[in-house]
Amino acid sequence: MSFDLQLAGKRVVVTGGTQGIGAAVVEQLSTLGARVVATARSEPKRAVAHVHYVAADMSTADGVGKAVEAAGHHLGGIDILINVVGGSSAPAGGFARLDDAEWAKALDLNLMSSVRMDRALLPAMIAQRSGVILHVTSIQRMLPLHDSTIAYAAAKAALSTYSKALSKEVTPKGVRVIRVSPGWVETDASIDFLGGIAANAGTDYEGAKQMVMDALGGIPLGRPAKPSEVADLIAFLVSPRAESISGTEYTIDGGTVPTS
Repeated sequence: MSFDLQLAGKRVVVTGGTQGIGAAVVEQLSTLGARVVATARSEPKRAVAHVHYVAADMSTADGVGKAVEAAGHHLGGIDILINVVGGSSAPAGGFARLDDAEWAKALDLNLMSSVRMDRALLPAMIAQRSGVILHVTSIQRMLPLHDSTIAYAAAKAALSTYSKALSKEVTPKGVRVIRVSPGWVETDASIDFLGGIAANAGTDYEGAKQMVMDALGGIPLGRPAKPSEVADLIAFLVSPRAESISGTEYTIDGGTVPTS
């Protein structure tokens, strides 16, 4: 039996689409025949053929406006919106190091970027009575790391709650809303991060990897996820093969979260 995901020709916007999970999603969907517009602040290290890249800061209203305009121009409409963009650059040191500016940065990037994109593109999906929105959250909404990512974890928790509420409103109008919650993913940035840990701790890459897994309380699978594995899950969830799925959150963390 064929397991074609039926994504050929689908019009897709991916935010945060030049690095890590986002880059893997863009590559996977393009391979499956989707028409893709990808947004990010940085240029892709390995541009995917036939993908239109938009340089835009998605943490700002102006950046979102630029992305929406490019999507309309290059796609002429939208079937799927995948909000991958997110992250944290907050300093270590706990709650006292996070001033209003750090909180605003975390919320603008990890929550409001998705809210603004949804608000701009949802009306067209509702008008055509079809569409999919997928938000990438994080297991930190359940396992926050207090030293430096309190604001990031709180923003991702808010994104998850917002996504569930949105699904209740728009699923009856033909638009599915789904969440994917990754644990530790071995992206290029993560590899660079582990190199720094290894140098400071006087160990090798594998030793640094084990240190991070121990800090997370262990990963039963024994390794972080690969970006391509997260992209495979996302590709299925946004495809017509998953058209009865809406309002739910899928964790992909190798078993890190100790409860279901």
